[in-house]
Amino acid sequence: MATSDGTSWAAAVEGFLAFSSVERGLAPRTVEAYAHDLSRFVAHLEDARVPRLSRLRRGHVTGFLERLEREKLGARSRARALVAVRRFLRHLCAIGVLDTDPTEGVERPRMERPLPRLLRSDEVAALIDAVDPGTPLGLRDRAMVEVLYGGGLRVSELVELPLAGLELRAGLARVVGKGRRERIVPLGELALTAARAWLADGRPVFARASGRESDAVFLSRRGAMMTRQNFFVRLRVIAGAAGIDKDRVSPHVLRHAFATDLLEGGADLRAVQTMLGHADLSTTEIYTHVSRKRLRETVETRHPRGRTGR
Repeated sequence: MATSDGTSWAAAVEGFLAFSSVERGLAPRTVEAYAHDLSRFVAHLEDARVPRLSRLRRGHVTGFLERLEREKLGARSRARALVAVRRFLRHLCAIGVLDTDPTEGVERPRMERPLPRLLRSDEVAALIDAVDPGTPLGLRDRAMVEVLYGGGLRVSELVELPLAGLELRAGLARVVGKGRRERIVPLGELALTAARAWLADGRPVFARASGRESDAVFLSRRGAMMTRQNFFVRLRVIAGAAGIDKDRVSPHVLRHAFATDLLEGGADLRAVQTMLGHADLSTTEIYTHVSRKRLRETVETRHPRGRTGR
């Protein structure tokens, strides 16, 4: 089906995806998600017999969202699809193909934002203490948990951290996050101590297992860069050793714990946003709700008059 300039809808989408990947530098997984959602949008337009961009209206966008709802797609998935459509059509406006944005005024599907699962600071300490630092494997696992929790990193940022990105003398890590944006994360002394021990006494052992040198900080026992899946499995093993329910522990849960513990310690919300690498402050604000919830639970369980009916 042709657009107003003679190209197909598919070609217009392909151009947008190429722009998102090359010009904007979006992560491959993000571009793949856009491609998936926009293929559904194009199918909807073809069913609605919209042959030209000039005939595209706001009703076609809302109709697409209604269709997804009828197909039992969840609110979060529908919201993600709207983001893809909105950025696609705004791109067409920016390059002069569209005069107006048909997504203007289209509301995001409402959804309950679940509070992240949490580990208390004493549980995180128990998790770390459950790792035996007397082996190269233990040195690596302890360093990974310490750096993840101490810096609030995403798991992808942790496993992809290069040797050049870890500045032990300065106490910093340079990580590449979403959208390939680099940020500097300060690390505490415990994380730095664990990282030094791993680099000195653990990493060389694993590095010798591979014929090809990797520049990643954290290596598998075969000498290759650690994967997210491998670290997730290791965390579950460590949780079992610490006596913590394995379903409560994941790399993202430790990132949540980092943010919540900082806020409860009096850290500024903007500072936490910067350290987490959130583009939008509203994403960081969820931790203020978690922090208040935890503080209330503390009063209710620890204060003699925290609950009525005692």
